[in-house]
Amino acid sequence: MLNLARFHGGLHLPNNKELSNQAPLRQASIPKKLVYPLMQRPGVTVDPKVQVGERVLRGQVIAHSDHPLATPVHAASSGVIEAIEERLIPHPSGMADVCIVIATDGLDESLVTQGVADFSSQDPASIRTAIKNAGIVGLGGAAFPTAIKLNPGPQRKLDTLLLNGAECEPYITCDDCLMQNQPESVLVGAQILLHSLHIERCIVAIEDHMKRAYARLTQAVAALNDPRIIIVQVPAIYPTGGEKQLIKVVTGKETPSGGIPADIGVLCVNVGTASAVYDAVCKGKPLTERVITVTGRGVKEPQNRYVRIGTPISELIEQCGGYTEHVERLIMGGPMMGFALPDDEIAVVKATNCILAGTAADINIGKQAMPCIRCGDCAKACPVDLLPQQLYWHSRAGNLDKCKEFSLFDCIECGCCEVVCPSHIPLVQYYRSAKSKVIAKAKEAEKAAVAKRRHDMHLERKAKEQAEKAERARLKKEALAKVKQANAEKEGVTQ
Repeated sequence: MLNLARFHGGLHLPNNKELSNQAPLRQASIPKKLVYPLMQRPGVTVDPKVQVGERVLRGQVIAHSDHPLATPVHAASSGVIEAIEERLIPHPSGMADVCIVIATDGLDESLVTQGVADFSSQDPASIRTAIKNAGIVGLGGAAFPTAIKLNPGPQRKLDTLLLNGAECEPYITCDDCLMQNQPESVLVGAQILLHSLHIERCIVAIEDHMKRAYARLTQAVAALNDPRIIIVQVPAIYPTGGEKQLIKVVTGKETPSGGIPADIGVLCVNVGTASAVYDAVCKGKPLTERVITVTGRGVKEPQNRYVRIGTPISELIEQCGGYTEHVERLIMGGPMMGFALPDDEIAVVKATNCILAGTAADINIGKQAMPCIRCGDCAKACPVDLLPQQLYWHSRAGNLDKCKEFSLFDCIECGCCEVVCPSHIPLVQYYRSAKSKVIAKAKEAEKAAVAKRRHDMHLERKAKEQAEKAERARLKKEALAKVKQANAEKEGVTQ
């Protein structure tokens, strides 16, 4: 029995999970088109490996690059490459980027793939390669490449694998639904990860209201008869599902500021990611679909579905009965950390865990921001124990150095400060803006440093060339002087 700890702050929020977690998990139908953005994350873009007019099969790599943080993109169904063009992509700014568009043919033909019958016979490098080739990323929302996460380096000693099933954000139930329906795939995925990491302890953490998921996982652990795996129920306090917060609750350890969980011996992986690892290693299946929650009072039939990655949201909403007349806004993710979408033709990506069709009541539209009254409620609620009020003042003033001094980049953008702010100030927007400015400033400084190095090297090269030229001139002058002297001595001897 683990002694659970408590992180600072956090909130008890109405979870609204009953909207979607009562319906059975269903398979979404194959969409008419699949759309894949080439930008995977800021600074990471993959290159098309197909051409317009080419027919592809499910599981075929259609885009990849040599960038260390890139993962291959696989077609989620068979069809023909209809276009490689600019389209709106899932991004908080509503930006567009180049996308690969597949017109599906309804045949759903797949590449022939083969997994391994006994994963314990595989070495860790082979398992990481299989995970990388399958395009697996963190399915909790961060979408960080899993194969990289599984290789923290020899300087870090891991002792605990933590499977994150604490789905703390309101409305989202995809992980809960997965654990209820596919507990074996989650737990065997955990066994594969334990084997690849050479560690002997796995904690599966779920929230205490997930009664059916807890029962199913407990039964599955008993059937596996693996004492290394422990199922733990944690309090449903937002944002318990945050990586650092969950580690604090379960292990009592604090992840250092600016550090990663591996620094304290913990590797945290989403339960959906563990299931995808099982599919990749044991079945040879790349990541082409995932469970997504479609919910909110703006959609007629909230539910969870296995959805092909690349499916336009409009088709997904249609399969869930369509919109209600009260829908106000479409959000990818939850109401706390998700972002509004300008168009429902945008497609789901690997990081998409929820589509929220919200009404005005769901998403608190229309609250007018007022001046800060310095009440301090934001600091009490902050799960990272920051001073949000100070960060707000400094970010608003553009004082980026002060923002960094107050640990701006430790902010997980959970939105707790906004929820409790009586002045309705969009605090997270200020923090995101400040982070973007700090990053942009660092990039500009890096560019300036590179330019200075190039300029210094240019001056050094010119100085070296001039010195070499002067040396050649000196040597030539000395040689001429010697010739003249030799001629003069020769003439003197002749006379």
